[in-house]
Amino acid sequence: MYSKKFGRVILGLCTHKTTNVSTVVQSTLGRNAFSCTARKHRTLLFQRTSCLDVHQHALPCQISTRSASQTTVDPNEVKRFQSLASKWWNEQGEFAALHSMNDLRVPFIRDNLLNVHRGHQPGKPLAGLRILDVGCGGGLLTEPLGRLGADMLGIDPVADSIGTARLHSSYDPDLCHQVCYRACTLEDLSEEGEEGAGRFDAVVASEVVEHLADLETFAFCCNHVLKPGGSLFITTISKTRLSYVLGIVAAEQLLRIVPSGTHDWDKFISPVELERLLESSGFSVQSIRGMLYNPVTGNWSWTGSTDINYALHAVKPREEPQPDRAEAVSPDPEYQAAATAGHH
Repeated sequence: MYSKKFGRVILGLCTHKTTNVSTVVQSTLGRNAFSCTARKHRTLLFQRTSCLDVHQHALPCQISTRSASQTTVDPNEVKRFQSLASKWWNEQGEFAALHSMNDLRVPFIRDNLLNVHRGHQPGKPLAGLRILDVGCGGGLLTEPLGRLGADMLGIDPVADSIGTARLHSSYDPDLCHQVCYRACTLEDLSEEGEEGAGRFDAVVASEVVEHLADLETFAFCCNHVLKPGGSLFITTISKTRLSYVLGIVAAEQLLRIVPSGTHDWDKFISPVELERLLESSGFSVQSIRGMLYNPVTGNWSWTGSTDINYALHAVKPREEPQPDRAEAVSPDPEYQAAATAGHH
């Protein structure tokens, strides 16, 4: 009963303007609740786990040449998700909202890819496409994309989550040749020499960027592993007062939709900031859509507001065609005409 009443309050808040939300927030949490200090410079040290192939044989990870501040991995986040690694497939548990989110994010990815890649097979619309799922966790998004025919690689720095993902996918014989997992980071994959460059038709990072230590490194590595014309799909939480109220106060502290401490509001990023970051890394943002979670029904829906959750689709530009060598060295027409006249 309490959950339903509070859910109606939340949905009511979503229909109000930001100024009204600000008033509600200040009256309930105090005037200083949202005074944000500058983000602390994070000096992060992370000892990478061994990368594993689908048969769980150890594969040597490349020794990173990046400094500690240029890793996407926050050790505190790894520790937090380590404690939840066995709970990914409990549809009524801590990740229930992520299970429900598949109703939006799977069609969002599928439809945008089909707009680019034509000639799909009936029943397997993503057949022939290779997709990287970054921060795949237990494979909640990796599996349904694999069932649509995509050749999926899920990666996550939490080895126990990868173990959970492998175990669950092993129950479905149809996924045997569609899905594989590796316990490694995005930068590990990116740094695998020529093998790491331009391998994927799409990269998916769903509910991941708000847990990363370095978004610039994330964007750079995504660009590096994508083929020219490849797509990047992100779902995340915007950085607004409303997202603090609903994403942290309500979702974590009151309704317990996700475990307390799951999110750090200082790591949230607005669509404008994310678009600017991606475009500075060579991407072209194609679409941004707002998402809304209803805690009463447990369902997600699209909304015109991006104040809380949103989905983004960006594309890595295709390589510009190189001019024909003969054209490139052909003389200037005026010079050629003058030279011809000189011979008469």
